[in-house]
Amino acid sequence: MDYILHIDSTTKVCSVALSKEDNLIELIELDSDDLSHSEKLHLFIEKCLLNSAIKPSDLSAVCVSKGPGSYTGLRIGVSAAKGLCYGLNIPLIAIDTLSAMANSVAHKVEETATLIPMIDARRIEVFCSIHQSGNIIKSVHSRILDEEPFDDISTKSVYYFGDGAEKAQEYVNPKWTYLPEQKTSAKNLIPLAFKKFQNQDFEDTAYFEPYYHKEFKAGKPKKILR
Repeated sequence: MDYILHIDSTTKVCSVALSKEDNLIELIELDSDDLSHSEKLHLFIEKCLLNSAIKPSDLSAVCVSKGPGSYTGLRIGVSAAKGLCYGLNIPLIAIDTLSAMANSVAHKVEETATLIPMIDARRIEVFCSIHQSGNIIKSVHSRILDEEPFDDISTKSVYYFGDGAEKAQEYVNPKWTYLPEQKTSAKNLIPLAFKKFQNQDFEDTAYFEPYYHKEFKAGKPKKILR
């Protein structure tokens, strides 16, 4: 049996999961505004393994949610994952955070629905991607909500979710469905991570970096007072 440890610290949710192949066997997570991931993450990893009676040496791989998300959270999660992989001499798997979120919702809605996972990028900006029928219609990008409405989406059934979705409510089509309970979680990584594990689609641990996707975007020009 292959045991995989999963880490997601991309948002204010600090989450660790353990799977046996593609089956969840333990999950420890905390949704906290204090963003104390540096204090919590290693404790969660230890507790997750202890609760499952699994030794670190039993792990076959470590999976990390690679972003986009919080700069600090990403650094903490990736550093922990890389440290484990180095110490145990096991492979590193990285999963796009937004794709993991979309995949976790896909089986709960109609197959043809459009899914828009959103991660808060501060102010009125979000990181998002657009998914439909298991395909990525538009890959990870950032949107300033009051300047870039989702006019490119014409489908009737649209679901949006994630920690950036709450503030998006006043800017999107009111007919769209907001799923407030859907947040980032290490358990969302499991099915995608196991596929990569089976295909031996691993990262180069030494050179792997988080996917920040924080590019400069100019706002609307301000009027000059004379």
